[in-house]
Amino acid sequence: MSHDLKNKGLATRNIHAGQYSDPATMAVAPPIIQSSTFCFDNCAHGAALFSGEGEGHIYTRMGNPTIGRLEEAVCALEGGQGAIATGSGMACINNLVFSLMNAGDHLVGTSSQYGPSRMVIERDWSRFAVKSTFVDTSKADEVKAALTPETKAIFVETPANPTIVMTDIKEIAEIAHNHGALLIVDNTFASPILQRPLELGADVVFHSMTKFINGHTDVVSGMIVTSTKDLYAKIKPVANFLGACMDPHQAWLVLRGLKTLSLRVKACQENAIKAAAYLESHPKVEWVRYPGLKSHPQHELALRQMDGPGALISFEVKGGIEAGTKLLDNVDIMTLAVSLGGIETLIQHPSSMTHATMPRESRLAAGITDGLVRVSIGCEDIEDIIADFDHAFSLV
Repeated sequence: MSHDLKNKGLATRNIHAGQYSDPATMAVAPPIIQSSTFCFDNCAHGAALFSGEGEGHIYTRMGNPTIGRLEEAVCALEGGQGAIATGSGMACINNLVFSLMNAGDHLVGTSSQYGPSRMVIERDWSRFAVKSTFVDTSKADEVKAALTPETKAIFVETPANPTIVMTDIKEIAEIAHNHGALLIVDNTFASPILQRPLELGADVVFHSMTKFINGHTDVVSGMIVTSTKDLYAKIKPVANFLGACMDPHQAWLVLRGLKTLSLRVKACQENAIKAAAYLESHPKVEWVRYPGLKSHPQHELALRQMDGPGALISFEVKGGIEAGTKLLDNVDIMTLAVSLGGIETLIQHPSSMTHATMPRESRLAAGITDGLVRVSIGCEDIEDIIADFDHAFSLV
């Protein structure tokens, strides 16, 4: 049976939302309902499910008990009114554009965000006459200037990938709503443990659950959470027919990883605070961007908007791309790989990896310099992470 989690703390909701015992077997761990289809009691029952007048499951692309538990869990953490699991974070983006934008509509986005997120909008959705403008959303004036009569949504990633630029969600939500537009927030970098955009006025929040929510670098998945049931009802049917659905086993793995989200995020963050201070004081580092440092341009915003500065750090090694490459080629404990939010420390070079699809001019305009290095600090002993940095820097 499900738990009454009303007024319970975030860590308690993290552990128990969607994780109640199985009523059929009383198993504590949620079962994997690995079935593509579900039977009906009779024709009237099947007809009621298809019409929406009855409750139950029809076909896993449209819903599944294991997937439903995961949707319930993440929805509870974000404080939403409905959640839609997808096969990846990119499936979230395409589902949202497909369901909320029409030909001729316009969206405003964060210039520095996950490269494929921006590219699919600029390169692919533009073929269907969805227009877009990407600006520094940390500057409200730039957002206002980018609005047009056709703007239907503002699409913000905060902290942004990979520059760690912060956007004031409450301020941009007010701008969006005054214009009659929706605010959509990519909350992947923070996770709901550190930031809950719906509480700040966002209409839709989404995650690449591949990252912090799963946390074990073994699943690709996504989740959309809406602030209202009406928005859920608008997006869910499109997601069903678009077919970018989640697999039950995939959902079960994320449910397993989700249980330790609060613990992992706090452990990674504790390490990141120390790693950022180390990097900022290193003579071979040009600059560091981390919300927990007073040197971060939006440090005060991070204190207001987030429950902690997170685990992502960007920095530039003196000597540019050659020096940065030398550093990356000589790490040992840290893993040279894309993605983030895993229990292990991952380090990568955005301009040649995650953001390589962006034209160089667009990258530089967004603050993604050729020598920028992004590191997602994990749960290893911080002394070992710093020793790894020391060794790699000694060869630069």
